[in-house]
Amino acid sequence: MNKMNTTTQVDLIDLYTSTRQYTESICHALKTEDYVLQPIGEVSPPKWHLGHTSWFFETFILSKFDVGYQSFNPQYNFVFNSYYESVGKRVIRVNRGNLSRPTVGQVYDYRRHVDTQIVRLLNEIEISSEIQKLMILGINHEQQHQELLISDIKYIFGNNPLFPVYDEGYPIQKLSKKRKPIVCQEGLYEIGFDGPDFCFDNEKGRHKVYLNQFAISSELVTNDEYLEFMTDGGYENFVYWHADGWDWVNKNNIKAPLYWHFHQGEWHRYHLDGFKPIEPDAPVCHVSYYEAFAFASWKGTRLPTEAEWETACNKFDWGQRWEWTESAYLPYPGFKKEEGAIGEYNGKFMVSQMVLRGASEATSPHHSRPTYRNFFYPDARWQFTGIRYII
Repeated sequence: MNKMNTTTQVDLIDLYTSTRQYTESICHALKTEDYVLQPIGEVSPPKWHLGHTSWFFETFILSKFDVGYQSFNPQYNFVFNSYYESVGKRVIRVNRGNLSRPTVGQVYDYRRHVDTQIVRLLNEIEISSEIQKLMILGINHEQQHQELLISDIKYIFGNNPLFPVYDEGYPIQKLSKKRKPIVCQEGLYEIGFDGPDFCFDNEKGRHKVYLNQFAISSELVTNDEYLEFMTDGGYENFVYWHADGWDWVNKNNIKAPLYWHFHQGEWHRYHLDGFKPIEPDAPVCHVSYYEAFAFASWKGTRLPTEAEWETACNKFDWGQRWEWTESAYLPYPGFKKEEGAIGEYNGKFMVSQMVLRGASEATSPHHSRPTYRNFFYPDARWQFTGIRYII
């Protein structure tokens, strides 16, 4: 058969292969027992991530475009489907940790099988624009799961009373103390993705927004600043909180960010390098939208909207933390869902969630851009989330 341009074909195979290898490198420190744990519903076992990302390529590439392809195991569609209703029934999310089978070894065998078949297919066929589009989506989907893997491994280790070390040399980021306001003038701006490169469908629909003049902080909130909020009774004073947030604080006895522990008279944190005293100049991490809102309220200000964040982001450094915004996760003007199962990727989650912007230290290389719209429920904080506020 005629092949697509060799360079494009080789680049796509190389990108696929390197992405798959990076996923497995994240699991380098895990023991077999670590792969199967699911402490809470939001956290998926590492084994499931490895299987699900393989299922994605098998379901949307191999089963569709490889004539005569036989699935590695027909039962895996039930085990590793995440939320695609149109693809069939699935294990519900909170039960993923109950799957002692397939074994970790069998899941890695599944990955090897899918990798071999994908590379063979891409070498044998003419890569149509549809296949290339789905391959790039699958690669970006796997990069999303790479960040989820890191977040989930941290939650698994961080809720183990032994506080296992994932990586003794894990770098801890620090912030400049030279905070300054970045002023953006009143006017008409455009936000949203526009261009030939990849983006998710929720970024499309570039459109105009009118903004009043605003000033946004050049730096994220540090641990030291957040500790001031705590010391000043931030978690005890309802006036700083939404009603839902105040209910959440009291129902769950929230006193500090996730992974913070008051030990021997001072605050410690668990991070991937182990259990240590908090670093005052590090950006605060693992806070919910409720906490981000309350902190900004305590400061006498607010969080930026996603339009303000995108308008100003080229004037400050970003990428250390996913930054909560004051914007609900809603479709942009003209948003259209893709046809079929791929259309379930983003659109059906556009309710009751808040937008985060930027990226984090756990975000995979080459998987961030100013228009990226992450989204979580207001109480979520196991991701690497932080705070930037309007000054």
